[in-house]
Amino acid sequence: MAGRNVRGPASALTDYLRSTGITPTTIARRVATQTPAQQTEAGPSTSRGAAAEGHNSDAEEGYHSDNLDEPESPPKKQKKTAKTAVSKASASKSKSKKKKKDEDSEEEDPYTELSRSLWTNVPKPAVGSFENCAKCEKQFTMTKYTMASSTGTGYLCHPCAKASGTDPFKKAAAPRKRKTPADKRTVVHIEKRGFPSLVTICIDVIARHIDDVEAFGDIGALNMEAISKALSKNRRLTPDNAPLFYGAENTTLSMYDATNLTPDAFVALGNLNPNLTTLRLDFCGPLNDTVIASWTNALPNLVSLDLFGPFLIREAAWIAFLQSHPNMEAFLITQSPRFSLVCLETLVENSKGTLRRLRLREVGKLCDEWLGPIGELSEVTYLDFAEPEGEASLTDDEVVNLLEAVGANLTHLDLSGHAALSDAVLELGIAPHAHALTSLSLMHMPFLTDAGVAAFFGDFPTKLTHLDLSRNPELGSAALAAIASHSGKSLQSLNINGWKDVGGEELNALADEVRGTSLQRLDVGWCRAMDDFVVKKLLEGCRALAEVRVWGCNRVEGKWGETRRGVKIHGIETAVY
Repeated sequence: MAGRNVRGPASALTDYLRSTGITPTTIARRVATQTPAQQTEAGPSTSRGAAAEGHNSDAEEGYHSDNLDEPESPPKKQKKTAKTAVSKASASKSKSKKKKKDEDSEEEDPYTELSRSLWTNVPKPAVGSFENCAKCEKQFTMTKYTMASSTGTGYLCHPCAKASGTDPFKKAAAPRKRKTPADKRTVVHIEKRGFPSLVTICIDVIARHIDDVEAFGDIGALNMEAISKALSKNRRLTPDNAPLFYGAENTTLSMYDATNLTPDAFVALGNLNPNLTTLRLDFCGPLNDTVIASWTNALPNLVSLDLFGPFLIREAAWIAFLQSHPNMEAFLITQSPRFSLVCLETLVENSKGTLRRLRLREVGKLCDEWLGPIGELSEVTYLDFAEPEGEASLTDDEVVNLLEAVGANLTHLDLSGHAALSDAVLELGIAPHAHALTSLSLMHMPFLTDAGVAAFFGDFPTKLTHLDLSRNPELGSAALAAIASHSGKSLQSLNINGWKDVGGEELNALADEVRGTSLQRLDVGWCRAMDDFVVKKLLEGCRALAEVRVWGCNRVEGKWGETRRGVKIHGIETAVY
């Protein structure tokens, strides 16, 4: 600033000293004109005397305020200690920072820079208060959009703020969002397919052009079920194309997604298929009392009914239908909250000697009281009471009594989701009374123990073909070793999903036991010891294997080589970087 002859505003003290003739120049001259004796008397310090001598030499050369701190000659070199070096380095660093700050301050002209009042902490007037515009001096109401003037003397009304080129209502730019890093893990599904058959291609073509199906002519009854499954994948089954599957000669009809059918379409189904003996409808939510009442007379030969989701049918309609069909052989319903104990008693009363398959899955009112009437079904071979509503559960004693009554003929039993059941069901119910059992599902039963399951398979005489013990984290190595030894050669499907503590040796033993067997489906999800070596052994040894699920098995990376055609492997986790 001194080199540019620019002076900034001075303080009151500086103005006062200047008016009395006291300036840095006069002070320097006074020091320069002092005699050596006066300088010695000024203080006993020899260093100050040396400083005075330096000032004398400066006076001879002419006064320069910038050289006041410079010594006359370079100081003698001294041995620096570590502490002195550190302190001087720190001082040098602070000096350079100060110098940089001074250089930055020189860039601003004190007469043109913005007023410092813009950055003061004066609070903004409250919203709703009245202020005078700093530009047009008109009174206006303060809002949250009111802007301060550039001079810092007040606030601007909205017209003046816009006239200044700034839009007070403009939204602030949104902060730049940090880009979410890509997931480093991806789940891989391995499936090797062969060339589709001509029949499969034709079915796909029909499914894509189902609305123009009349142009194809006679399709034939052999492929109707395959076409129905293809339509269900895309929910293309409607009241308009549903008659494609109808016919007076039909005795069996399956529709795997009836969501789009109306009650009138269900009534037409009964009227156009009068000879049906077996009917299966999945996702049949629109089914209501009117439809069931029409089927009472329209389907007199019906002996097997399988419904998924008939939650609109009330108790009275169920009772009337079951009374009109006294010889039911299979009654399979899922998610029917209005089916009551009275409905069950009506079913047992009218079909006691013929009913062989009974499913009451996800039925809200199911409890121990229901097991008494079911115990009268002497011919029953299939029982499914899985997934009760909420925390409801059957108890050990009542289930044991039921198995004692009907267990001799049972081939399938599903008690999944009954959290109150324990090892007593295995030890006292299934083991002594259900020797014909080939399919067992005990999913999500937390009171089952590893030792109890191992003991059951150690004594049970019948080999199982289907076994589901998933979501039982207490089960582990002992149970799996007993299962592999007991039913390893006969199993067609096995689900041990969630057995987190099972060991690698037991998994290897299972792969050895199923070598050359008819095992088709295996779910070992969340079995942490599962790895590529076990998967490779399964693929090489079990030629019937069609599907393997390895969700949550982070040791399975898909590095076993070639996968056999026709095998689906779901849930491989691989790292991607």
